[in-house]
Amino acid sequence: MNTAISFIKKNTVMVIALLAAVITSFIVPPDEKYLDYFDYKTLACLFSVLAVVCALKNVQFFYILACNIVKKFRNIRLCTVVLVWVTFIGSMLIANDMALLTFLPLGYYVLHTAGKERYMAFTFIMQNIAANLGGMLTPFGNPQNLYLYSKFNIPIGEFTLIMLPPFILAVAMITLCCVIFVKPEPIELKSAPEKIDRKRTAAYLFLFAIAIIIVFNFIPYLIGMIFITLTLIVMDRKALAAVDYPLLFTFVFFFIFAGNMARIDVIKDLFSSALQLNPLLFSVISCQFISNVPSAILLSQFTNDYHSLLLGVNIGGVGTLIASLASLITLSKYNSLCPGKTGRYIAEFSAFNFSFLIVLTLFCSFLV
Repeated sequence: MNTAISFIKKNTVMVIALLAAVITSFIVPPDEKYLDYFDYKTLACLFSVLAVVCALKNVQFFYILACNIVKKFRNIRLCTVVLVWVTFIGSMLIANDMALLTFLPLGYYVLHTAGKERYMAFTFIMQNIAANLGGMLTPFGNPQNLYLYSKFNIPIGEFTLIMLPPFILAVAMITLCCVIFVKPEPIELKSAPEKIDRKRTAAYLFLFAIAIIIVFNFIPYLIGMIFITLTLIVMDRKALAAVDYPLLFTFVFFFIFAGNMARIDVIKDLFSSALQLNPLLFSVISCQFISNVPSAILLSQFTNDYHSLLLGVNIGGVGTLIASLASLITLSKYNSLCPGKTGRYIAEFSAFNFSFLIVLTLFCSFLV
């Protein structure tokens, strides 16, 4: 019994996602359409990056990189700004979920190395917001962008002009939060970094490059995942064992929940009516309940106002924990690194996310 309770506490998000999937499965019984719910590429990329990140952890890559950041900036405020901005830029290039999988461990090691764990929740939350909002500027920064960009054949110039104003505001707000909520305290290393295994690190960085290339479709995701898995079987089986499999199952269960929600007639009718009144506001609200990617797919069936829809499903990625699947990654990572502090994290997460959501929604309402 104690083991089950401990498992539930450690994997709260996965259990909630499982319950949501099971409950909606009674409303929409399993059939062959369930197979279309899953984004197999996302799952393959997620597994690949998680595995390679574990391998890089095993050679102390993130710890040594964190030590170098601490040495260079020697100020916790500057370190936090750098971590958030790196996540911001990363989301524009490799998508929000991949950016978080890459840079959240770095954030942890920087704060842990400097002895500033009290800023852990804040830094993770800012990295999460940066990942969700940073990806809005490019068609491939967020999955919903790529879908809407392709569906409506939006010219790249128009796409950029639509998303540039909220992007600039988001950058300013995130930077301001880091300046206000993180004191410019001097920091120093608690211990000297060990020497890095250059050969293994180079090999794992090559595997990480493969994982990123999969995102851009230069290599079929199945081939890339198999190559990474086989290489790690030879070089570091412990990395494969250390993969956060509950996080993978969280995505699986959430895909089922979102797919079922999109097939419930009452919800579809509600969406169709509400979009005629205010497509921006309703797309933002929709994201809070069924996430931004399913919202983009579902709502695009009922409106041609891609300007409002594009803004809504991007800024709607902040807010609730399920507004973006990337937020589940952050919560899962924080929960595993800082067990027993989930409630406080969720409260702080909600305060910052809904503040961002309200400001950005009001701002974007003047753009449509």
